[in-house]
Amino acid sequence: MQFLLNQQRISIEEIDPNMTVLRYLREEKHKCGTKEGCASGDCGACTVVLASVTDGELQYQTVNSCLTPVSALQGKQLITVEDLQQGEQLHPVQQAMVDSHASQCGFCTPGFVMSLFALSKQPIHHPQHQIEQALAGNLCRCTGYRPILDAARQITSQTTIMDAFIHWQEDTRQQLSKMVTEHIETLHYQDRVCYLPKTLPQLAALYRQFPEARLVAGGTDLMLAVTRNHQRFSTLIALKEVTELKQCLHQGESLVIGAGASLNQVAEFLSEYIPVTKTFFERFASLQIRNQGTLAGNLANASPVGDCAPMLLAMGAQLVLQQGNTQRQIPLDEFFVGYRQTLLQPGEFIHSIIIPSLSDCQSLYLRKISKRLDDDISAVFAAINLTLDAEDVVTSARIAFGGMAATPARAVGCETTLIGKRLSTQTIEQACQALATDFTPLSDFRASADYRRQVAANLLRHWYFCHCAPRDVMEIADYVS
Repeated sequence: MQFLLNQQRISIEEIDPNMTVLRYLREEKHKCGTKEGCASGDCGACTVVLASVTDGELQYQTVNSCLTPVSALQGKQLITVEDLQQGEQLHPVQQAMVDSHASQCGFCTPGFVMSLFALSKQPIHHPQHQIEQALAGNLCRCTGYRPILDAARQITSQTTIMDAFIHWQEDTRQQLSKMVTEHIETLHYQDRVCYLPKTLPQLAALYRQFPEARLVAGGTDLMLAVTRNHQRFSTLIALKEVTELKQCLHQGESLVIGAGASLNQVAEFLSEYIPVTKTFFERFASLQIRNQGTLAGNLANASPVGDCAPMLLAMGAQLVLQQGNTQRQIPLDEFFVGYRQTLLQPGEFIHSIIIPSLSDCQSLYLRKISKRLDDDISAVFAAINLTLDAEDVVTSARIAFGGMAATPARAVGCETTLIGKRLSTQTIEQACQALATDFTPLSDFRASADYRRQVAANLLRHWYFCHCAPRDVMEIADYVS
């Protein structure tokens, strides 16, 4: 495996594929500026930056090193907080943190610095919004966010941040471009191995040969088993190098999303055709997670509170599954068969997700209820997609919820109650009553069963209010900063 650690070319012949980038930095390279906080991708103390070549240009992205497997470093540049210092001078981002008194205990500071460094490498069009998105995955426990935001504003107010990385840019691009063309087949350590296929046929053949292997796309969920439960996987298959799985295409009236496309890539693609999804993705975890995680991974882990599944259920999404050279297409409605269980067969993987009709998704309503606005898991997620005729009669209905059952699911009774009826307060109240029979939610530390039932009904009422009086609707996020 080859990558750049700052400007140093690293070649590794043998390494445990279960190792995270965080452990590699701290234990193998003794670079301890990157901190371990939560070990679950929630606090951002472990944030590092990966640079890669996209369409011939360097792209800088933050990732949670505590959840990123070392296999993800192939062909990338890894930048840590130690790498930013410019000779005897602090990097402009570090200096802005000092000038704004934005560090107290300092434990979270390296993560904030790396998030701001990556932000400084992006085109700035909407400074405040981009700052909030960039820092939403970083938690500070003692300094307070105002001085950190001050440092961020100082950085984004500058047209260009001149640093050594600009000076090295062309050399870095050339080195990474060459690494990408080199074929790396495996990472291994003792009896553990990670395969790195580059093509779809290679992936299909490997997974058919090793059906017990665990697939690694972004690793943002799978690596929790390593960091939190101390599991070690003997056979892994990394999907990051399979370019066919990263494609997102508009084909006729359908959208086809590759299983290996990152959530940020999917967000950019989907928002062009279905604008409401833009806000949805901005509330999905954090920027660090969205840079790594995939839409297919969010479906394959079959979490009952996975946000993507209800949205796709309401869109009528289909899945293309592949086993060997054989593909089959199924409705997403049939994919979840139990708590964290799917109908995937041994050696079978998600190839792509298809949203079949764009015209049916333009009235989509998405609402996430969680304890905090950013970087949180849903207590309830609602996706409502109704089609009405000129007389406000419901001609079709697809209503799905997350957090209401053992799997993300459609509210079939509620849909049936609405179809064929003209919208009115009475109709909505009848639908709310039907909704109460569709699900038997559980109580947990996020919400009680009664709370979930009430919130689900209130979200249906809120959709009705948005439909009837859209100009009167105001969201807290619209006016509170």
